[in-house]
Amino acid sequence: MSTTQKTTFCRICENQCGLRVSLDGERITHIEPDTEHVASRGYACIKGLSFQNMRDNPDRITTPMKRDGERWHAISWQQAFQEIGRKVRQLRGDHGDDSLGLYFGNPISFSPLMPIFFTGFAQGLGTRKLFTTGSLDCNNKFLVSQHMYGSPMALTFPDIDHLDCLIMLGSNPSVSKMSFINLPDPVRRLKAIEARGGSVIHINPRRTETAKALGEQCFIRPDTDVFFLAAFLRELFEQGAVDRKRASQFMEGLEELEALVSPWTAERQAAVTGISADSLRKLVQRYGSAKGAALYGSTGINQGSNGSVAFWLLECINAVSGNLDKRGGSLMGRGIFDYAKATTGADDQVFHSRIGHTRSFLGTLPTPLLADEILEEGQDRIRGLFVIAGNPLLTSTNSRKTAKALASLELLVAVDILRNETAEYAHYFLPGTHFSERPDIPFTFFSFSGLMPEPWFQYTNALLPPPGDCRDESWIIRQLAKHCRAPLFGSRLLQGSMNIGEKLGQLPGLGARLTPMPERLLGLISRAGKLGGLGALRKHPHGIALPAIDGNSYLGKRVLARNGKVQLAPALLVNLANERLADRYEQARQSGDGFKLITKRERFSHNSWTHNDPAYIKGKRRQNYLYIHPDDAQKLGANDGEEVEVSNEIGAVIACLAVSDDLMPGTVALPHGWGHESASGLSVARKTCGVNANILAADGPDAIEPVSGMAQFNGIAVNIRSTRTATAQKLGQ
Repeated sequence: MSTTQKTTFCRICENQCGLRVSLDGERITHIEPDTEHVASRGYACIKGLSFQNMRDNPDRITTPMKRDGERWHAISWQQAFQEIGRKVRQLRGDHGDDSLGLYFGNPISFSPLMPIFFTGFAQGLGTRKLFTTGSLDCNNKFLVSQHMYGSPMALTFPDIDHLDCLIMLGSNPSVSKMSFINLPDPVRRLKAIEARGGSVIHINPRRTETAKALGEQCFIRPDTDVFFLAAFLRELFEQGAVDRKRASQFMEGLEELEALVSPWTAERQAAVTGISADSLRKLVQRYGSAKGAALYGSTGINQGSNGSVAFWLLECINAVSGNLDKRGGSLMGRGIFDYAKATTGADDQVFHSRIGHTRSFLGTLPTPLLADEILEEGQDRIRGLFVIAGNPLLTSTNSRKTAKALASLELLVAVDILRNETAEYAHYFLPGTHFSERPDIPFTFFSFSGLMPEPWFQYTNALLPPPGDCRDESWIIRQLAKHCRAPLFGSRLLQGSMNIGEKLGQLPGLGARLTPMPERLLGLISRAGKLGGLGALRKHPHGIALPAIDGNSYLGKRVLARNGKVQLAPALLVNLANERLADRYEQARQSGDGFKLITKRERFSHNSWTHNDPAYIKGKRRQNYLYIHPDDAQKLGANDGEEVEVSNEIGAVIACLAVSDDLMPGTVALPHGWGHESASGLSVARKTCGVNANILAADGPDAIEPVSGMAQFNGIAVNIRSTRTATAQKLGQ
């Protein structure tokens, strides 16, 4: 059979790089970067260039499965839907709609259709027990945008290709790319800042791979970013670098903001951050004197204990310095239609969990409450759970408690391509698709919110049909909705029309001529964005360039907040700062000598789902390591390669030590996503030796950040001791 070549784009991360894929029938023979792609221009990372390893993984499940005790066996789709539907109807009848829960994970969220179907299924079930990865990595940004700009999807991004000064907090684009911004080939783009005479400064407890490639390193103690930012903003006022005229014209709350940060002197922050007062003042001077500048924060600050206040202060710095809505500063995204305006009321329907009376956010509950929502007795405790392309057992908090909770469920349905740790506890496994088997358009943040220095759009057909009985997730959800008697979006008319469409598609002759539903919906989206139908988009296999987002296109024109002005001092965030900062500062000051744990992403790893590929776990990569500064290792009496115990009040793990002066003293880093020894469905990953860092992350209402519901994964206080020393002490007793 002859080889054919198709273009597509990757959906592993937010770069969404263009790819050329060579096919021999239904087999991928080669993947290379698309040199003609309008945005990535021939760049792609190692994970994107080997995605066929995940698609063709020997452990991939290609038929519905049912678990009886410890044994799994194949069943038909009809049997799966009938049995699941019957159990769901029984649970809703006996215990109410909220006895069912849904969890939505990655990487399927990079396909814009799937969040829509997830929401529709949840509304059909009538449950409020929805959980997503947002409370694990980014809800704080949505919260700040809602209260500052009037919509959770009014999101800003740094104008990388034109700015002169970029200060990045908790970010490592070389490995993790960049969150909330589409930036293929990030290291090259960042090096260009320096090439044109600008500067890049990394504020991080660890000298990252990006910091080794470019820019300047400024070490900061974990989970103290909020104090650095408060002092940075105060110093901005002190140095006269605030554009008061622009703020008066387009913003509200400047005086209240100035009063809030007035106690946070450069000297005060130095006591907990490790950044001297003089260093901070010099950073502010460089930022304030640049022609165009931006502060950018990623998961390093999001996953601290004060992520919402920290990100709010960061956005305020960009705003009051005159860099918001400025070419070479921080730009407000603009998608193919006004998604920010369409989502202004996304958080209007507020409800509270019975666990700690915790508030919902954007229609979901914090994932760190999932275990308690299952385990704590009550009429509306979760008894049945759908997990769609997720692995909360490894990616959420307090993993051992989560395992106990999953084991107690009366019904657990997993929709995925591999049977991961969470799916081990499932009663039914429904095989979905790999992204190469779905038609698609770029990620919601890019298509709808426009977080792109170089805006683009692309439609890709499915490259290959799914193997065996694997089915598109939108089809799976439609069938679940029908059999659970939970019409999508609660609309019997909509569900009925979909059912009729499905029957028509099965008719001889007619069915082959009907456009599949995912393609019809993607076509509607592209037409709504005035980009034409799919036929027009197919004529541009390398994507189409969209008009650039320029400065002076947002303030006074698109602001959705009160009076059409940016809110610098929203009451919710001011109150949150007043309630938390003083106490958190004192805690940081008193715990200055203790170890603080941060997470770390690795080049050959991605969350919890790449370790079943032998190519990614060769040699020393078959486990994660606890990285530690040489001085700290010496104090512990531990050597490189030895095992140590890492513990706190939540749990303990035994990890292998890796001594590195890339860490700030007092900081230890343990890559997340490991701990596969119990995953019988992952024949390669279960033989690795890594440990699960999230065993040490606290769950429950007292452990999360208020309002946003964010979990804390960075800056966790831990104790460390050498297991060799502990054994010697025990033998000597």
